Amino acid sequence: MSEQSSIEWTDSTWNPVTGCTKISPGCKHCYAERMAIRLQAMGQPNYRNGFRLTLHEHLLEAPLKWKKPQRIFVNSMSDLFHESVPFEFITEIFQVMRQAHWHQFQILTKRSERLANCDPKIHWPRNVWMGVSVENQDYTFRIDHLRRTGARVKFLSLEPLIGPLPNLNLRGIDWVIVGGESGPKSRPMKESWVLNVREQCGRAGVPLFFKQAGRVLSMEWGLKSRKGSDPAELPEEFRIREYPNIARAYF
Repeated sequence: MSEQSSIEWTDSTWNPVTGCTKISPGCKHCYAERMAIRLQAMGQPNYRNGFRLTLHEHLLEAPLKWKKPQRIFVNSMSDLFHESVPFEFITEIFQVMRQAHWHQFQILTKRSERLANCDPKIHWPRNVWMGVSVENQDYTFRIDHLRRTGARVKFLSLEPLIGPLPNLNLRGIDWVIVGGESGPKSRPMKESWVLNVREQCGRAGVPLFFKQAGRVLSMEWGLKSRKGSDPAELPEEFRIREYPNIARAYF
């Protein structure tokens, strides 16, 4: 069976790589690190190394066994383009995604430079969505790297949003996810930052998925859930959960 996910914008996760290292401010309170340490303490064999980067060859063919079509987040517990992941292993992952053509695979990276360097050697399957994380204005260069790749569907994860993004260049971008930070010591996300992103997406005709308010805004809005991820609890202007029109990426 696939690993069903509580992440609102995907169905399942597939982690042939686990573990990572921090690279930018968005990594400061990494949920994957906390979860990996917890799973290690529970004796989960795939997390015997905790959050140290580990390749799991025995999991490579897992999606081929999942017959129900679904959206699969690849390496929710790592970064596929981490410098310690051999390109040969990345190639094997892409081969599996190409074979499992009935699924849609979603990849996110903060290491856009390596993504750009690997791009000429990647034959992009039509069912792979490639995204970059952008947490504040200092990291919008990742969008330029993404834009130059051959991925059929390109998306942004503006989460955790810890600063305003007033001048997003959304040319060639198919989807935007935005959300605040949750969990211990979460940093604030201002309502105006989200409204500005919504306005920019509207002007560019890019679908927007508002994932969660985050702990700080949840308190301000008086929400019941800690993360503020239930759309019914959000103010009406934030009840936005759109998906990209993938038809043009497939045909």
